[in-house]
Amino acid sequence: MSGSQWELPPELCCRPMAFVALTGLDVTYNAVHRAIWDAFCANRRADRVPISFKVLAGDHEYPKCRTKRTSYEWYIPKGILKTGWMNKHLNLVPALVVLFYELDWDDPQWKEKQSECATKVEIVRTSLQGRNTKVAVVLIQKKTPLPPGEDLVASERASSLCNACDLSGKSLFVLPHTDHLVGYIIRLENAFYEHAQTYYYTEIRRVKSHKEFLNKTTHQLLFVRHQFKIAFFSELKQDTQNALKYYRTAYSLVHELRAHETNMLEIKTMAGFINYKICRLCFQHNTPLDAIAQFRKHIDLCKKKIGSADLAFEHTAWMSKQFQSFGELFDEAIKLGLTAIQTQNPGFYYQQAACYSQDRKLTAQQLCQVPPAGAVCPIPDPLDTPTGGLDFYGQRAWRQGHQSIDPPDPEKERTGILALQIKERDVPHSELIIALLSNAVAQFKKYKCPRMKSHLMVQMGEEYYHAKDYTKALKLLDYVMCDYRTERWWALLTAILSTALRCSYLMANVKDYMTYCMELLGRASTLKEEQKSRIEKNLLKVLKNEVPDAEPDCEPSGSSAAAALWKDRMALSGSNEFSIEVQDYVPFIQCKARFLAPSFHVDQPIQLQVFLRADCPHPISFNKLSVSLSNQCYNQWCVVEASGQDTMLLTPGETSCFSFNFVAKTQDVGKKIEMTGIELMLGSGRWVFLSWRGAGGDAASAHEALQASRSARPRGPGAGARPEGAWDALTIQHSTMIISRVPKISVQLSHQPPALNNEMYCITLSIQSQEEGVAREVRLTAGLKPGQDANLSQATHVTLDRGQVCDASDPALLPDIPLGDLNPGHKVEQRVYVRCVSTGPRVFLFHVAYSINTSVDGQEIDCNCHKDETIAIETVEPFEVSSKFVSTKLEPLDRVVVDIPFVLMTDLLSSSPWPLLLHSSSLQLVTMATCTPHPLSQLEQVVLQTGECASECFCLQCPSGAEANGTVATGQYVISWRRHKCPSVVPHYENSLPSFGRVRETLPVRYHIENRTALVQQVEMAVEPSDAFMFSGLKQVRLHILPGAEQQMLYNYYPLMAGYQSLPQLNISLPRCPATDTHTLRRFLPQRIFVKPQGRELDDASIAAA
Repeated sequence: MSGSQWELPPELCCRPMAFVALTGLDVTYNAVHRAIWDAFCANRRADRVPISFKVLAGDHEYPKCRTKRTSYEWYIPKGILKTGWMNKHLNLVPALVVLFYELDWDDPQWKEKQSECATKVEIVRTSLQGRNTKVAVVLIQKKTPLPPGEDLVASERASSLCNACDLSGKSLFVLPHTDHLVGYIIRLENAFYEHAQTYYYTEIRRVKSHKEFLNKTTHQLLFVRHQFKIAFFSELKQDTQNALKYYRTAYSLVHELRAHETNMLEIKTMAGFINYKICRLCFQHNTPLDAIAQFRKHIDLCKKKIGSADLAFEHTAWMSKQFQSFGELFDEAIKLGLTAIQTQNPGFYYQQAACYSQDRKLTAQQLCQVPPAGAVCPIPDPLDTPTGGLDFYGQRAWRQGHQSIDPPDPEKERTGILALQIKERDVPHSELIIALLSNAVAQFKKYKCPRMKSHLMVQMGEEYYHAKDYTKALKLLDYVMCDYRTERWWALLTAILSTALRCSYLMANVKDYMTYCMELLGRASTLKEEQKSRIEKNLLKVLKNEVPDAEPDCEPSGSSAAAALWKDRMALSGSNEFSIEVQDYVPFIQCKARFLAPSFHVDQPIQLQVFLRADCPHPISFNKLSVSLSNQCYNQWCVVEASGQDTMLLTPGETSCFSFNFVAKTQDVGKKIEMTGIELMLGSGRWVFLSWRGAGGDAASAHEALQASRSARPRGPGAGARPEGAWDALTIQHSTMIISRVPKISVQLSHQPPALNNEMYCITLSIQSQEEGVAREVRLTAGLKPGQDANLSQATHVTLDRGQVCDASDPALLPDIPLGDLNPGHKVEQRVYVRCVSTGPRVFLFHVAYSINTSVDGQEIDCNCHKDETIAIETVEPFEVSSKFVSTKLEPLDRVVVDIPFVLMTDLLSSSPWPLLLHSSSLQLVTMATCTPHPLSQLEQVVLQTGECASECFCLQCPSGAEANGTVATGQYVISWRRHKCPSVVPHYENSLPSFGRVRETLPVRYHIENRTALVQQVEMAVEPSDAFMFSGLKQVRLHILPGAEQQMLYNYYPLMAGYQSLPQLNISLPRCPATDTHTLRRFLPQRIFVKPQGRELDDASIAAA
């Protein structure tokens, strides 16, 4: 059989369509005929009837029809289905032959052309002798015909032509060649389709009529054949439901055949064909579950029908093709609108097809080694046939038509099997497997199955390895290794790395070989110690520029070729330096680095540590370790290098620490310094630089650190044998911030909040140096802190001049106020005056900066230091001013009369928490006139307490020149005021309290309050409740105490609990003097008392002891 025996025939895979032959068209030289042909075959839309057209000559020879069999009594079938039968009815035997002839109804040579047309029809009928194929005639006319019944000449001549050609009226058509040609063609197609339907219906009945002549003893093959033919004709007839029914019947019958080694392949082949048809129709009917169920049933029935043991590889090849074909059907249905899911998609069938192809490869390697390696195909070739092909599907070339159990010629059987085995050697198994795996990968990628995709890509890489395409193998394996590292499948990663190591060895790829060696030596590798020792030995050879030993499991021929390549590589002196990025691997040397602190002051040396750990079986030496930083000028201080011929050694399982120090530059204050990379140099004859990005770490270290933080137990691959907890607990600190030197100055702010609107609010700043040297160029920035509401900057003004009232020209922030140099221990003060023209809270910033020389690790540096202090100040209104007009009899006025005196009364209500001293007040008139020649201020030197009101009146009159019934401006009322310093108030408190109390017995407490000031004091007292006492007395009271007077307050406390208990808290406040520290007054008040239990007597000594 041919090498493509497992490919399904194209006539089986295509969609069967009715075959209609067109004759009488000269599509090469006749433009009209060409246009007609193009209308039939070009741009066929889906809504047009399914017909396959072919242009044939009028005398075309159609396949001869065999003599119809009248009896099957002595007939023994030679096979199930002939190889040419489907193609014959698809492309050779038409259901309808259409003769095109140019003839108009009014043609002057009608008789002659009618006779010529009848002759051509007769020639077609002669070619189709014995067939049921229909014949039709289409007259190509130049004129558009009249409606039926109106053209009597056309009706008469049409009847005459039908009689001459022996045609029915339904088989004669007229095709006018006009602008509406495509429309006429579509109508013709529909008529042709009906004729084709009739033909295939006749063929189905003809095949069915044979059933009564068959018996199940000798004609089992014919039962299958006839059911298949009926189903195929039903497909051509586009009756897919009946076609599916007959295919199912044929499938059941094919499995009822008696199977033995000689006909097993034929049964499986036909079963595969019929299963393909059933699954295709199920997908076409949008019943995918039926298709999947049918395929599973098909596999279950056929998977054990192996056939000849010497040709077992044929069974696996056939099984592979079944899965591949179903996967293609499934994929085609998805493209037409079917929805697949993750767990049921074509990828699984492609994957299973690849698995059977792999089994085929292994079986072929076992069975095809039996013939001698130099054996050639026997002569004559038993696989050749006289016709170049087989008569029946699934039969052997050397015994076609043979249906008995035993082969007719054992020698021919042996030679044929030998020829098939020899031919199987030349099959590119790896290419077939890779193609199937590639299809499966595409499907799993489409349906987002990453693990399945990675698993199949590993198999593809291994197949490329077996096909000796090592470059593609490495490309695939490198791609999937990233996923297995991320998900920590260490055993799988080790297997993939071993394959990749063999590929790199056979290619003599030095860099890849060293990379895979380093990872196989690492902690992620599950290799045994002796295997790791062998790999480390080879790695050291490569580092010494020597040829490594051959990898195990490599073919001897490949190892010999690889050794020659390695020798060539070692001779190249220009390629002795390699840089390997190990951040994304799990190398045999672990590296972690950290800055000792997340930030360093500029006057401190910056310290960083690099930790190295070797996981290989034997010690490894290195020559140089260097750390790269974001600021490259520091790199020179972060290098450790072996001296002379000595090398530095890393002992397996032990952590080596390397420390580096350097002094930061003052211009880097406020900047971040990051580790950009770490480099470790290995080798003697060949230099290899292992590079880590950032501060080290690898593909597994992040997870190990997480596990170490969760549990003290060691984690990770092989962790049970090595105590790695301390290493895993090491954290990476890849960056640090350079911050300014800690200032050694004290900044104190003195002020009396809250600020009053429009007053020059004074804030005293005191700066004292605690530095050991001179603080140079001390500068102060004072004012409103930036970043607040933009309106506040317009309503806040700052100045240093006390004698000048701030206005809009003064800024909200005074920058860089020079204060000179400050010697050690000295102190400087600066007053800042703030004027707030709106109320509300504000935050003020006081930034003190200076320079000082200091020494760090023997280096003199000039440091800029600064210290910030912020305060929040609330601004409130000092008083409210109201005015009203009254008559001289103090009656309210809403208007005034010219030349009649009236009184203007002003009221000032103090809302300031501080006493206000009114310096003076004046009325600046505009149009009004005063009745008093020289009025004096009535509020001069008046002190207003909080909530007090001061009033003043002015006697005015409106001059005679004022406009009648008009509005007249009075003037401005100007008040000059400032805070009044309240004298210090220190009330004197005494209390009368027993030494102890008893539960549920009254405890009298008396408080004595004495005013020792020269002013009348308003005192507010409030008692807070306590869980340990009930009490009677005034809970909240306001008192006025005259100078030198005393007030007593009596409370009765009722204890509820025994032991040392807190007394109800007495709160005292002086509203007129808010600056008084009432918290200090509480120190004079008792806080706790001892309460005895009820009904028990305790002596005073025991109480004192308690």
